[in-house]
Amino acid sequence: MTPSPRDHVRRAVDVVLALAGLVVLAPAILVVALLVRWRLGRPVLFRQRRSGLHGAEFTILKFRTMRPPRFQGQPDGERQTGLGTVLRAFSLDELPQLVNVLRGDMGVVGPRPTLPEQVRRYSGRQLRRLEVRPGLTGWAQVSGRNSLSWPERIELDLWYIDHRSPLVDLRIILLTAGTVLRPRGVVGEGGVNPDFPPLLR
Repeated sequence: MTPSPRDHVRRAVDVVLALAGLVVLAPAILVVALLVRWRLGRPVLFRQRRSGLHGAEFTILKFRTMRPPRFQGQPDGERQTGLGTVLRAFSLDELPQLVNVLRGDMGVVGPRPTLPEQVRRYSGRQLRRLEVRPGLTGWAQVSGRNSLSWPERIELDLWYIDHRSPLVDLRIILLTAGTVLRPRGVVGEGGVNPDFPPLLR
């Protein structure tokens, strides 16, 4: 699909915001990187394949928050660290994704990128989630994050796709600031994030 003039403007805004974010947040990024290196060792960054615009895969960047698994299939909760819990609560582990925005893998606002194996379980309706670039933050993130079920999150993302505009994006960005300062929904009920449901047609 050929990008529209509006898409070019949105992309330009994303680049400007990502550059500004990297400059302003450079001290915080350096401190977090040093803390991860000190407490968890190498690698400082966690890399994982995610599905982006129209299903194209890319490597997402995050600060590492977990210890390496001691055995295959070890639950994430057993690998979590105190530092990682704090980083995730305030979304500081997501800061390297500003680089993903500069690369064009992501935008500032949009549905959060999910794993390719999750995308393969999307219904036809849910595949519409891939019509826009994934974002650093999105409507689902400011509406409950992991306290919501996957179907609820995807419905919120589809609402965003149908209603997105500069004003909606600005509202999400402002709400994100409040969510970061007063974290909620970082993990699901009982401290476990909900698994992605099976395919529903």
